[in-house]
This record gives sequence, structure tokens and C-alpha cells, in this order.
Amino acid sequence: MGFLFLGFLKDSQIKEEILVEKTHYRLGVVVFSSLLLFVSMPLFASVLDDRIEVSIKKTYVFKTFLKNDDITIRSKDGIVTLTGTVSEDSKKTLAWETIANLPGVISVNNELEDKFSAPAEDTDEWVISNVKSILLFHRNVNAEETEVLAKDGTVTLRGEAESLAQKDLETEYAKDVRGVKDVQNEMSVSVSVMRRGESTLDQKVNAIDESIDDASITALVKTILLYHRSTSALHTTVHTSDGLVYLGGKAQNAAEEDLATKYISKVHGVKRVVNNMTIEDTHPEIN
Repeated sequence: MGFLFLGFLKDSQIKEEILVEKTHYRLGVVVFSSLLLFVSMPLFASVLDDRIEVSIKKTYVFKTFLKNDDITIRSKDGIVTLTGTVSEDSKKTLAWETIANLPGVISVNNELEDKFSAPAEDTDEWVISNVKSILLFHRNVNAEETEVLAKDGTVTLRGEAESLAQKDLETEYAKDVRGVKDVQNEMSVSVSVMRRGESTLDQKVNAIDESIDDASITALVKTILLYHRSTSALHTTVHTSDGLVYLGGKAQNAAEEDLATKYISKVHGVKRVVNNMTIEDTHPEIN
């Protein structure tokens, strides 16, 4: 009987030791896993931040419109900080909008400064800057070959256009820029014969548009809406997928809604516009 009791006691002690060992093992696994997670989280965050910085530099906006500006990009846990200088005030908006639409970005601290003193609002210098920005972001016009002058709000356009249609477009875009009172288009229309293998402006634009990323398109669309007088006050949401732009929000009337579609459809990279905006009810029913 005593022998059986001693055997039972010994067996219980063995089971207790095994239980303690298992508990220690599980605790060890938990501690090790926690340490591994603690170590890997900063590493993962660092990799993600590196990817964000690389993806920003690869965007069409940064490779094209901001390539000559002195911009430093730093991402920390998905929060991107921009420092440095840009040549025009509109580029600050363009940089912010581009980054805000990239995967992994939580927020953007835009500390960019205008390299030159930003012109005071409603001055001729301010009007010239706005017109140049509009022409630069729209396709089917040649902003680089267009000289923009302004006197008391009257804008004069000079240079050479490939066609009468291109000249008319530049006039139309400039007229709808904030601060512009009138437009005098003195551009000449090219009559030179195109050489074999030479591309027209439309062909060059179409080739470029195929490589423009969605984040850049969204940024360009938002900036265009801001600088056009007819759409600057619109409360609009913009989403782009494979060059297809979806508009949401509200317009005051059908004319504003149509203009938003018209101007956006001519932005670099835009393949088609789906306008889901609603018209504000300016005369609500009184119950």
C-alpha cells in the first residue's frame, strides 16, 4: 500500500515538473515572439518609409514638374516631411497633393518655401504665375513655347502654336484663370512642314500620358480645379484608377459640373472622366 502511494506521489511530481516545463516553454515563446515583434516593427517601418520615399521620387510630377526644384523628402512611420524650395507657389500644392495620394502615406508636413518671393495676390506677377501653371498642367498646349505677359489683368500670349486649335485652347484656358480680365493672343500658327519621323504635339502628349501614375494625375486634377476661376470654389473629391478619374462632391449648377469635366479631361494622363458630382439645391423647399 505504501509502495503504491510512493509511486503515485512520484508520478504526480513528474507530471507537475512536465507542466512547469511546458509553462516555462510557452512563456519563453511568448517573450521571444514579443522581442522579435519589437525588433521587427522598426525594421518593417524603415523598409516602408524607404519605399514611400522611392515611390515619391518615381512619380511623374516629381520627375517632370519638380525635377529642377530643391526638395528633400523624409518619411517617418508613414508621415512625410517636405523641406527645401520650389520655383513657384503652385508647386507646393502639387507636391503635397501627389504625396497624399500614395499608398502607405499617413500625412504630409509641407514645409516647402517659394524660392522667390511669392507675388502678392491680384498683381500682374500673380496672374502670370497662375496662367503659366494652368498651361503647364493642361495637355494639347505648348506651355514651354508660350510667353505670358500681363498688364493690369490683361494677359498677352506670344510664341508659336502648332495649330489654330492649339492657339484657341490657350486663349480659352488663360481666360478662365483667376485674376485674368482679358486675353490678347498674339501667337503665330506654325506653317512649317513636318519632317519625316517627327512627332506632333498630340503624338508626344499621348506617348507621355501612358506612363503617368494615378497619384500624379489626381494631384494635377486638383491643382487645375483650384486655379481655374470657374471651378476654384468647387467642393470636389477626386479619385484616379488607371487614368480613369472619378469626381465626387457638389457643384452649384450644371454649368460648373460640365466645366469640371471639360477641364479635367484635358489634363495630362486623364483617359476618361466619370463625373458623379451632385448639383446643390440652392432653393430648398420650406416645410
